[in-house]
Amino acid sequence: MNTNEAEYSLLIKARNGNKEAYGEIVKIYMRRAYFSALTLLGSHDDALDISQEAFIRAYRAIKKFDINKKFFTWYYQILKNLCLNHLRDKFRHSINFSNIYELLENIKDNGQDVEIMVERNETKKIVWEALWKLPPEDREIITAKDIVNASYEEIAELLQIPTGTVMSRLYNARKKLRKIIEEMR
Repeated sequence: MNTNEAEYSLLIKARNGNKEAYGEIVKIYMRRAYFSALTLLGSHDDALDISQEAFIRAYRAIKKFDINKKFFTWYYQILKNLCLNHLRDKFRHSINFSNIYELLENIKDNGQDVEIMVERNETKKIVWEALWKLPPEDREIITAKDIVNASYEEIAELLQIPTGTVMSRLYNARKKLRKIIEEMR
């Protein structure tokens, strides 16, 4: 039995409620899922938590999975949505009291102009809001490159597209983002 047949067999069993079979599927994709989440999140702990949560959600929805499709492609959509939601929530919460304390420390330490610092936080907020107005595929590629600092090659592997396509999509996504930001100001 080749890998595809073995995986297909495991997926059939998992769809019928076999937790051990699903556990084997998790073992097959655990490493790839972790690195996919790490590429989007940039944090080891967050990548572990989110990839595990995505496997749990995938298990709960396994009956909706089309057995003739690739499991990881389906799973990746769940993972990606969780990662993007996590980043959005993290950003929203990052403009909180810890930032205020940091602002105050910087003011005390180097006399930095309060107005400039407030403007930077407002700019961050505008960029983030604009980012969420982009189509998911544009948001994903900008997040991977500009927030997580993944290489073009890492993004190409993650999205299963050629490196040149990554560069082209990134260029176009950044162009759309700039236009949205200009419209917001």
